Amino acid sequence: MEAIRHVPVLTNEIIDILSLSDDIRLVVDATVGLGGHAYALLSTFPDIKLLGLDQDERALAIASEKLKPFGERVLLVKSNFRFIGDVVKNSFRSVAVDAILFDLGVSSLQLDDDERGFSFNKPGPIDMRMDREAELTAFDIINNYSIKELSDVFYKYGEERYSRQIAKAIVRYREQKGLITSTAELVEIIRGALPAKIQRQMRKHPARRIFQALRIVVNDELGALESGLKNSLGCLRSGGYLVVISYHSLEDRIVKHSFKGWEKEGIGKVFSKKPILPKREEMEGNPRSRSAKLRVLIKS
Repeated sequence: MEAIRHVPVLTNEIIDILSLSDDIRLVVDATVGLGGHAYALLSTFPDIKLLGLDQDERALAIASEKLKPFGERVLLVKSNFRFIGDVVKNSFRSVAVDAILFDLGVSSLQLDDDERGFSFNKPGPIDMRMDREAELTAFDIINNYSIKELSDVFYKYGEERYSRQIAKAIVRYREQKGLITSTAELVEIIRGALPAKIQRQMRKHPARRIFQALRIVVNDELGALESGLKNSLGCLRSGGYLVVISYHSLEDRIVKHSFKGWEKEGIGKVFSKKPILPKREEMEGNPRSRSAKLRVLIKS
C-alpha cells in the first residue's frame, strides 16, 4: 500500500477530552479516512474497540493496512455516516457507544489524487465523488445546470459573491466551445470571469469557493451531516462524547446550532461555548489544520 502523507487534526485535544472519562470502551470514527485519528485513539486507549466508517473504498484499504496491528479491536465498514445508526446496530452488540468522532470535509487522499478532481491546484477530470459508486459528479453539474442553477449552487454552498458572473462564464464557454472536461479548464473559466483587481484582493485561490460548492452538492455533505449528527445521538450512551471537526462555516453552523438546540432540550451539554482551535505549532506544521474547529457535545 502506498505511503501517503496524512496528519490528523487536533488529535491531542481529542485525546485530552476523551481522557476525562474513565469508561471509554466503544468508539466510532465516522470518517475514518486514512486511519490517523483511529490509530492515535487505539494507541492511547488500549481497551477500546473502534468501528470506522468511510464511503471511500481506497481510504478504507489504506486505513485497514495502517490499523492492522490492532487486530480484532478494529472493524471497518464502507458506509456514509448518515447511516451510522444502522451500522452501529449491525456491528456492536451494544448500541450505546462511548464516543463518536466526525472529521468532516475532503481528505488528504482525495485532494492529492489528480484523478478525483477535488483540487483546483491539480489538473484532472471534474469528478469530486467521495463514493466512486455514486452517480452524480461535478462534471454533470458544470455541464448541465443552467445559469440560475449554477449561481444558486455557488452562492448557497460556496458563499461566492461573484456566483452569477462565474455561472454566466461557464454557460457561455459551454455554448462556444462544448463540454468542460478538466479541473484546469474550469479554473481558467473562473479566473476569466473575475476582474484582475478582484483576484488581487482575494487572499485565497479564486476557484476555492466554487470547488467547495460543487463538492458539497455532489456528496450531499450538509444533508449527510445533519442526518449523521441526529442519528449519532441514538448511538451514544449517557455521558458519551460527540466530537466534530469542521472546516468551513456551513459545516460549523450546522454543528453549532445542533449542539445548542440539543443543550436547550436537555439532550446534552456543550463541552465549551467556543470551538477549540489548533495551536499555532499545529497550524505551522500542518497548513490544512488552519480552518479546523472542534466542537464537543456530552450526551445527558
